[in-house]
Amino acid sequence: MGAAPKPINEVERLRALSEYRILGTKPEESYDNITSMAAMICHAPIALISLVDQSRQWFKSRVGCDQQQTERDISFCAHTILNPQPLIVEDALFDQRFQDNPLVREDPNIRLYAGFPLNTPNDQRIGTLCVIDRMPKSLTSVQIQVMQRLADQVVTLLELRRRSLDLLEEFCKLQDSKGLICSCSYCRKIRDGSGGWQPFEDYMMRHSTLNFSHGICQGCMSEHFPEVSRAGC
Repeated sequence: MGAAPKPINEVERLRALSEYRILGTKPEESYDNITSMAAMICHAPIALISLVDQSRQWFKSRVGCDQQQTERDISFCAHTILNPQPLIVEDALFDQRFQDNPLVREDPNIRLYAGFPLNTPNDQRIGTLCVIDRMPKSLTSVQIQVMQRLADQVVTLLELRRRSLDLLEEFCKLQDSKGLICSCSYCRKIRDGSGGWQPFEDYMMRHSTLNFSHGICQGCMSEHFPEVSRAGC
């Protein structure tokens, strides 16, 4: 078994992948809906959105697979990103590229692999939408067409993410000139002038004369310490 060669545009491809800032993010329903539909339309037990990094493939969404990532050297998807067309292997046991692959000889015992490249608007293939079965089989023309459109939808979601992040970056650059403070919508950290993110208290103590102490409000007391809250009633 040989690892897939690196694409000739590997540096640009990795740069394009990094712009989405998606690696390591938590599961999201919009991506999970796509893998669920892929598994259903292809009657496959496994479906993945795989992003091929420098030395691994990382799964943004997965159906029927417990692993979060695998080594790039044994990745089927690393072969898929070498060409703009789908890679469909009907029985991996009879394909010289994969017949000795541990993913074929061991769990998950891949037989069918159908990978559809995630082609960015700049023609960089950053990963795949793929389905896997433990039994040899082929896909119908309709299934192939649907999978291609689902792969395009993954790229659309990634592009929306990239553009949203770019807009947020531009907005945050205005905070110094407009007197605005940019905070994270999730963890509430504050973005400082150098682009780093600091806890709210740390930021305010550095930029004002305020000091902070901590207590527990009644709402949080009731939610996290119900026994104590009831005892005080």
